Amino acid sequence: MNKPIRTIHDAELALPRTLSAIRTGMSRGLHHGIQIYASRDLSPIVDLAVGENVLGEPLTSDHLLPWLSAGKPMTALAVLSLVEQGLWDLDRPVAELIPGFEAGGKGAITTRHLLTHSAGIDAVALGWPATPWEEIIARICSAPLKAGAVVGEYAAYDPQRSWFILGEIIQRVRQQPVAQVLRSQFFEPLGMDETFLAMPGERYEELAPRLGRVHVMTEGLLRANHAHQRETVTAPAPGSSSRGPIRQLGRFYEMLLCGGTWNGQSLVQPETIRQMTARHRVARFDQTFQHTVDFGLGIVVNSNRYGANTIPYGFGKHASEGSFGHGGSQSCIGFADPQHQLAVAMVANGYPGEVPHNRRFRELLTLLYEDLGLAK
Repeated sequence: MNKPIRTIHDAELALPRTLSAIRTGMSRGLHHGIQIYASRDLSPIVDLAVGENVLGEPLTSDHLLPWLSAGKPMTALAVLSLVEQGLWDLDRPVAELIPGFEAGGKGAITTRHLLTHSAGIDAVALGWPATPWEEIIARICSAPLKAGAVVGEYAAYDPQRSWFILGEIIQRVRQQPVAQVLRSQFFEPLGMDETFLAMPGERYEELAPRLGRVHVMTEGLLRANHAHQRETVTAPAPGSSSRGPIRQLGRFYEMLLCGGTWNGQSLVQPETIRQMTARHRVARFDQTFQHTVDFGLGIVVNSNRYGANTIPYGFGKHASEGSFGHGGSQSCIGFADPQHQLAVAMVANGYPGEVPHNRRFRELLTLLYEDLGLAK
C-alpha cells in the first residue's frame, strides 16, 4: 500500500494540476488554504493541507474546519436508521410526532418530503446559535408553507428549517440529543474522534487552538468570521454545524462505500445505503439552486446530466453517474464514486460567494480526477 500524499513536494509530483489550481485560487483571493482528502479502495491517496490558516500560520490537515451542509448526510443516515429499525416511517406525517408542526398548512409534510427538499416550508428567522433549541423548533412549527407551494411538488433546497425538524425527530425517537446520537452511532465507531455536530464545552478549551479560521468575502476581501467561537462551535444545527479534520468526512463516505459496515461492525444495512443514494427527486428544477438537481434521501446524486459546467455543488466533470454526496456553503464537498471506489472530501477556508466557489470546486475536482488517472 502506498503512503498517502501528505507533503507539498509529493503533491507537486502526483497532483500537479490540482495543486496548481489551489495555488491559483490563493493568488486570486478565493481562499487562504484548503484541506483535501481522497482514498480509493479504502486506501488513502492524499491527506493534505495547502496554504495558511491565518496570515503566517500554516493550515494543517489536523485543523478542525466547519463542513456546513456537507454534514447533512450524517443526519439523514441517522433518520434512515430509525426507519431501518422500525422506529419511524418516512411517509408518516411529521405532526404525528411533533404536535403543532401542522400549523400553517404543514400537516401533509412527511419525513420523505424533508429529506428530498420538497416540503415547501417558508423562511423564518431561527436565530441560531443564540436561540435555544426548543424555541427554534417552535418557530419552525409556526411557519407557514411558502406562498403557492404544494407539499411534495415544490422543489427547493432547504439549508436549515427541515434539518432542525429532522434533528427533533431523531431526538424524540431516540430520547437523546441529536449530537450525542450522531457521535455514538457513527462518529465513534468510525474513529471520527474529532468530528462534532456540537462540541462539548469541556472539549472546546482543549481543541480551540486547532479550530481552523474561515474567511468570508466582504467588500472584495476575505475577512475572518466567528465560526471558531464557542457559541457557534458548541450549538447543534443538524444541517450545518458539523466540523472536524476533512479526512474524517472522507471516512464517512468510505463507510457508505462499504455498505454501512466498518471494521466488521454493521452501522446500517446495505439496503439503507441503497435507498439513501437512489434518485428520489428526479429532473426537478430547484428554486433555491436555480438549477435542476437530483436528490436521494438527504443526499445529492450526480446531476451532471443537467449541465456539468453549471451544476452547483457537483463532483467534477469526470465523476461517474452513480456518485453521491453533499456540498457545504461556499467551502466544502464530500462524495463517493462507487464506480471507482473513490471517496473525496475537500474544504476551503475562504467563502468567496456561490458562483466563484462552484467554479473553483468544479475545476479542482475535475483536475483531481485527471491527476489520479480517472478522467473519462
